[in-house]
Amino acid sequence: MLGVVVFTATLPKTGRVETERPVGTPEEKIMETTNTRSSAFIRLEDDYGANNYHPLDVVLCRGEGVWVWDVEGNKYLDFLAAYSAVNQGHAHPKIREALVEQSDKVTLTSRAFRTDQLGPLYEEMHELTGFQRMLPMNTGAEAVETAIKAARKWGYKVKGVPEGQAEILVFSGNFHGRTTTIVGFSDEAQYKDGFGPFTPGFTLLPYGDLDAVREAMNPNVVGVLIEPIQGESGIIIPPEGYLAGIAELCREHNALLMTDEIQSGLGRTGKLFAFEHEGVRPDVVIIGKALAGGFYPVSAILADDEVMGVFHPGDHGSTFGGNPLGCAVARAALRVLRDENLIENSAELGTYFLDKLRRIDSPLIKEIRGVGLWIGLELTGSARPFCEALQRKGLLCKETHENTIRFAPPLIITREELDWAFERVVELFNDPPASQETDP
Repeated sequence: MLGVVVFTATLPKTGRVETERPVGTPEEKIMETTNTRSSAFIRLEDDYGANNYHPLDVVLCRGEGVWVWDVEGNKYLDFLAAYSAVNQGHAHPKIREALVEQSDKVTLTSRAFRTDQLGPLYEEMHELTGFQRMLPMNTGAEAVETAIKAARKWGYKVKGVPEGQAEILVFSGNFHGRTTTIVGFSDEAQYKDGFGPFTPGFTLLPYGDLDAVREAMNPNVVGVLIEPIQGESGIIIPPEGYLAGIAELCREHNALLMTDEIQSGLGRTGKLFAFEHEGVRPDVVIIGKALAGGFYPVSAILADDEVMGVFHPGDHGSTFGGNPLGCAVARAALRVLRDENLIENSAELGTYFLDKLRRIDSPLIKEIRGVGLWIGLELTGSARPFCEALQRKGLLCKETHENTIRFAPPLIITREELDWAFERVVELFNDPPASQETDP
């Protein structure tokens, strides 16, 4: 087994980064995952888990703020934030305090009874967003399913669409979850392979094409389900005025505008919600992930009385949805976003980091897209080797749709920490993975 020494790099205002590395390797490289402990954990996953993810081979065991540590003691800057679920940073003390305090009282009662946490969460969400009502669930996919049910029932009971004829418009490149209904209207072949038959009632349109929406509108359309910015597709930003145009078409044709803000919402783009960049107000907003700051699965849809009024006792529910533990955590997570100015930080530092990235001159970079601290760096080739190389430099991010590196750090990140990350990105493009070097 290789001997190890400690490599120490100093960060302004953020303390020290201590990582172990094998003797004889370059100092900027952290230890490859070849030691006994990491290999053992990886082997357990491979031997006993389903093969439904392709993670980087780093075995994390602790997180604090924007930093995470692996089982060997190596320290990394988290540039993914659990797909925006930890916008508030890992193990935020105020959210953890709320979790511990509530867990000492009561964690779950089901919605058969009322609790002292659900009503206050509803009120605080109303005051923060302006929407009259909230329907809590657990996972993002559950919230999307809830929005679909709301739109269909609204279409039948309020709009007067003939029973069984409700139509919802969706878009190419969408990612709304993993249930059979949701993957059924995806255009990603792998998401659908082997999982049919699928739920009818969805019309797939090209993302960013307003004319296609205009042409698809008809009396049976009850709603338009859209990500204001597509995250899983690689931070795809539609043309300016696109969402506003869809909102206008929905008003003209009496259809609901439903925005999926599970990843883009709660500060990620430098606004509370991404739809605010277009100055629109959707009829239904779907939220999750950062709603609980990484401590607990909490999701919800937000809407006004006209939409929420279609639900009656017994129509829809969840044993865990709206439980007191989740509500206490969500209330704390929202307070952290507001009180620590994380939305403003995302706007300011997102612009700062995006400007720095755009100064990188490399033939390997095809395009850089971003809003707030949500940035997609699209390459001319595979992004996976770059993510693996950045891991070795102490920076954790993940490829999406094969060619794009997604940068989405916790919103508590500082300018100095972004500078530290940028140095490693620049190093990478000055010395790219061998398989990605350009032809002579």
